[in-house]
Amino acid sequence: MVDRFIARFGEDKIALLHSKLSVGERYDEWKRIEREETKIVIGARSAIFAPVKDLGIIIIDEEHDTSYKSDMTPKYNAKEIALYLAKQSKIPLVLGSATPNIETYYNLEKTNNLITLKNRANNSKLPNVELIDMKKELAIGNKSMLSNRLYEMIADNIKNKKQTILFLNRRGYSTFVMCRDCGYVATCDKCNITLTYHIKQDKLKCHYCGEEKQNLKECPECKGHNIRYFGTGTQKLEVQINQMFPNAKTIRMDIDTVTKKNSYEDILNKFKDENIDILIGTQMVVKGHHFPNVTLVRSNSSR
Repeated sequence: MVDRFIARFGEDKIALLHSKLSVGERYDEWKRIEREETKIVIGARSAIFAPVKDLGIIIIDEEHDTSYKSDMTPKYNAKEIALYLAKQSKIPLVLGSATPNIETYYNLEKTNNLITLKNRANNSKLPNVELIDMKKELAIGNKSMLSNRLYEMIADNIKNKKQTILFLNRRGYSTFVMCRDCGYVATCDKCNITLTYHIKQDKLKCHYCGEEKQNLKECPECKGHNIRYFGTGTQKLEVQINQMFPNAKTIRMDIDTVTKKNSYEDILNKFKDENIDILIGTQMVVKGHHFPNVTLVRSNSSR
């Protein structure tokens, strides 16, 4: 998004605010905004507090995303603050989404403020969408994470030098670990939720508070060794994809791989510029990116 705005308006007009900036970098951007040296502020939810003196419009992209609501102190909802600022300043508030929040959609439709795009910007046709019932795949003996149809389409994409994005909104390798002898399930001592197994570190992690434990070698309850791993995450999907398509180039993007300051941009640029066949990731990979060579996207859903 920053690259697109810089290309249109120039770098000196753009200010950027997000948590990956150092304290000094954030201070410098804050002062540039305060001195009115910039015209556009781009950022994550905390950017709503930017000291813009002559605010003209607020745009919240991907408004359905739950991350606009902060659960950390101070708790706030960036969408509610944006609505308040828009009313106070008597300026437009634009909530953009291809899959809007139901409440947002209803309120805008009721007030006649709903604006819809019926065609793509380049007037290209919408993609075909197929729903695959994985229970039926299991019934015919397919125990992998990929349906037969998806396997064929990925193989065709690789053959035709096209790219594929595989979206799975669960990171780690297995979503829970259980003893098959007594039914014990490893849980977080603080949050009382199941711990996720991460194969690279061979550790169990809580995705809420960050607590880590050593992987189970024996059951702490019955001392049994019949430990089994259930559920799937991006790490397991990556392993299976590498086994099924050993000659394909793959890259994974989730909170475990985006660990350094520029990791997010580096992974996206690699996928775009280095002929990577398959991008595997959590919701980070479905943020409105522009990859012209991507012709197949898979989203996983379970009930």
